[in-house]
Amino acid sequence: MLRLAAFAVTSALATAAAGPLPPLPLGQLLAAPDRLTMTMADTGNRQLDREYKLECGPVGGDHPEAEGACARLDQFAAEGRNPFVPVPPDQICTKQYGGPATARVTGTWNGHKVNATFRRTDGCEIKRWDELEPLLPSGRS
Repeated sequence: MLRLAAFAVTSALATAAAGPLPPLPLGQLLAAPDRLTMTMADTGNRQLDREYKLECGPVGGDHPEAEGACARLDQFAAEGRNPFVPVPPDQICTKQYGGPATARVTGTWNGHKVNATFRRTDGCEIKRWDELEPLLPSGRS
């Protein structure tokens, strides 16, 4: 018992002599990487109509613009904005049609579950889609 106490005191003194330790980036160590799946359809471009996988932190997956997509998501996080929330039902939107393209995004972003659908059916939905480029490849017909 005396040896254990002596070891504890010696360890504490050695740690104090070495100086304070830098803070650990616990948020980064504990945070799971972002993992998203985007399913594109009816874009008018057969090469775009497929499923894309994206991982951020570190960047990975088969998304054609993975680094840019992760950077865009980081920008949303820094601004405190969630790009996956739907357009509010009482939002007034222009009656323009951006084509039949659809996208579904599922997975995890910024520690939250994502299950969002995107269309280009009016001005609000077109803006919502366009703000996510390059995460969502261009859905312009």
